[in-house]
Amino acid sequence: MTIREFKMPDVGEGLTEAEILKWYVKAGDTVEDGQIVCEVETAKAAVELPIPFDGTVHELCFPEGTTVDVGQVIISVNVGGGAAPEAPAAPVAEAAPAPAAPTPVVDEEEDEPQVRQPVLVGYGVAVSSTKRRPRKAAPGAVQAAPAAPAAPVQAAPVAVSVPEQLNGHAPAGARPLAKPPVRKLAKDLGVDLATVTPTGPDGVITREDVHAAAAPASAPAAPAPAPVAAPAPVVAPAAVVPDARETRVPVKGVRKATAAAMVGSAFTAPHVTEFVTFDITRTMKLVDELRSGTDMAGLRVNPLLLIAKAVLVAVRRNPEINAAWDEAAQEIVLKHYVNLGIAAATPRGLLVPNIKDAHAQTLPELSASLSELVSTAREGKTTPAAMQGGTITITNVGVFGVDTGTPLLNPGESAILAVGSIKLQPWVHKGKVKPRQVTTLALSFDHRLIDGELGSKFLADVAAILEQPKRLITWA
Repeated sequence: MTIREFKMPDVGEGLTEAEILKWYVKAGDTVEDGQIVCEVETAKAAVELPIPFDGTVHELCFPEGTTVDVGQVIISVNVGGGAAPEAPAAPVAEAAPAPAAPTPVVDEEEDEPQVRQPVLVGYGVAVSSTKRRPRKAAPGAVQAAPAAPAAPVQAAPVAVSVPEQLNGHAPAGARPLAKPPVRKLAKDLGVDLATVTPTGPDGVITREDVHAAAAPASAPAAPAPAPVAAPAPVVAPAAVVPDARETRVPVKGVRKATAAAMVGSAFTAPHVTEFVTFDITRTMKLVDELRSGTDMAGLRVNPLLLIAKAVLVAVRRNPEINAAWDEAAQEIVLKHYVNLGIAAATPRGLLVPNIKDAHAQTLPELSASLSELVSTAREGKTTPAAMQGGTITITNVGVFGVDTGTPLLNPGESAILAVGSIKLQPWVHKGKVKPRQVTTLALSFDHRLIDGELGSKFLADVAAILEQPKRLITWA
C-alpha cells in the first residue's frame, strides 16, 4: 500500500487558510485524477478542489467546518492498490519498533520542487515547512537536509522527542514549531513562541495555543483540570440559548475579507460622492422592446444591462476616469480596457466579480456575461480570478427598494456607481407634470485620480444616455 497526501493549496493569491465547507467523498471511496473531492471557502470565494491522482480514500484529515492552513494535509489516498489498514496508522512522531517494511508515504508535492511565493510579509515558505517530522529513531537525531541543490531553503529544525516538546517549552536554542499564519498571529498578539506550550501533532504550536498564551492572567494560577485553554470569556457561550440577548457570529471567509477591504478603501482613497436624479422612462420602454424582439431572444434583458452599457459608453467618452493609483511608484495608471465589476449579494456575503474586457462586448454578449456572473455568484462558485483586476463597479441597491447611497470603492478601482430604485413619480415632461419613471444614480470616486469636473461629466453622461437611450448609438 502506498499513501499519497494532498495538501490544502493556495487557491487564491497569497491566501493563508481556507474553511472546508463540504466533503464529496469518504474513507474507502475510489477517486480519479481530477475528481472534485471537497469544497472550501477562502477569504474571497468558495472553490472546489480536485484530487490530482487515482486511488482509494484512506483518510479525511479534517471534518467539515474546519479552517485549515495552506500546506496542511487534508486528505490521504491509497494509490498502491493494497488493502488499507482497519485502523489509522499511529502518529508519525510516536515511538514504535522499526517495522520490517514501513509503508511509504509519498507527498503529492515531492515529485517536483515546491515553488510558491511567501504568503505573509516577512515569512518565507520553505520547501520542507509543511512536511511531517521524521519518525523518532534516537534522541538528538537530526533530520536529513533536502538533497536537491536548488535555491537555498530554510534549514530543517532539529528533531526533538515528542514527550520533551510537549512537557514544556522548546529546548534552548531550538526554533518553536509553528506555521507562518500562527507565527503572524503570535507576533500580532505579542506572544513569544518560545514560551508557548504546544498541543498540536508532532509538537506543533496551534492557534489555540497562542490564544491561550495571550489570555490575560487575571485569575490566580490554579492547576487546570485540562490543558485545553478556553478563549477569553467574552468570545461566545458554550451553548446557544434560545432566549439569549446576544449571539456572537465568528467573522471569517468572505465577510472577513470584505470588512478588511472596506476599511482599507475608506481610509486610503479620499472618497467623493455625487448624485443625479433623472427620467429613465425611455430606457424602461427600450427594455420592454428588447425583451419582445428576436435579436435578444433567450437572453436576459433588464435595466441593469442598459445601465452597464451606458457606463461603458461614458467611460469611452471620459477615459481618464478608468484609472488606478500606484502608491509605490506614485503614478496614475490609465487603463485602456474596462473590467466591469458587478456587486452581488450572496449567502456568503458581498462579492464583486467583474466582466473581463466588457468594453469590447456587444449588447447580447454583455447580457450573457451578466447572467453568467450573477448566477455563478449566487451559487457561490465565483473564482478568485473573477474578482481580481476590476476597473470600475456598478452596485444596484435599487433592487432592495433603496433610492440611493454613498458606495465605497472596491479596492484598487477609481469609481463605483450606485443605482437606486426606479419609481413612478410626478415629473415635469414637455412642460406638463406627468407620471414618469425616475431614478437616482450616485457616483463615488477616488479624488486623487478624478477631480470634480471629470466625475461630474462622467455621471452626467451616464444619466444623459439613460434619459435618451438613442445616444447608445450616436455616442458609441
